[in-house]
Amino acid sequence: MSIHATADRRLATEHWLLATLPTPLRDRARWEWQQHRVAMLPLGGLFSAVRIPECLLVALSTSAEGGCLDEFLAEALGGGPVICDPRFSRYYALVPASMPATLHQMAEAWRALDVDCLGLGSYLGVPRLDAVNREHALASYWSVPMESAAVLCTPLAVARLIAAGRHCVDTEPEV
Repeated sequence: MSIHATADRRLATEHWLLATLPTPLRDRARWEWQQHRVAMLPLGGLFSAVRIPECLLVALSTSAEGGCLDEFLAEALGGGPVICDPRFSRYYALVPASMPATLHQMAEAWRALDVDCLGLGSYLGVPRLDAVNREHALASYWSVPMESAAVLCTPLAVARLIAAGRHCVDTEPEV
C-alpha cells in the first residue's frame, strides 16, 4: 500500500513542479530530467528559491561534508526542500513564491553574504525527484528531497538560518 502512496506522491510532486511551465514545455522538461537529470523551471509562480552559499552553512554546521550539510539542512529547515548545486557550492531553499517580496529588506543585507532571493524572472535547475545523493559530483541533487507537492521551506526558518550563518561568519576570527 505505501509503495503506491509514495509513487502517487512523487507523481503529484512532479506534476506540481511542471505546472510552473506552459503545457507545451512540460514534455521538454521531462526530457531534460531523463537526459540531464536537471530541468530549468521558472521561479515566482508556484515557488521561489533562496540561494545560500555552502560556506555560510559550513560556518553553522559541525562538518563540511556534503552528507552532513544535507542532514543539517533537513533539521534546520524542518524538512523543507533544498537543492544542492555542488558545482558552484550553493544550496537553494524552495520557499513560497511571495518570499522575495515579503523579505526584500533582509534580502538586501544578505547580498553581502552571496545570499539571494530568486523569484519572477529567474530560473532554477531543478533535479529530477529521484536525484537525492551526491553520486554525480557536478550534478544538482535534492539535498533535502521534496516529499510532497507544494510543501516548501517556511520563510521564517530560512531567515533564521541565514541570520545564524551571518552571525557565525561575522564572529569567526580572521586566519
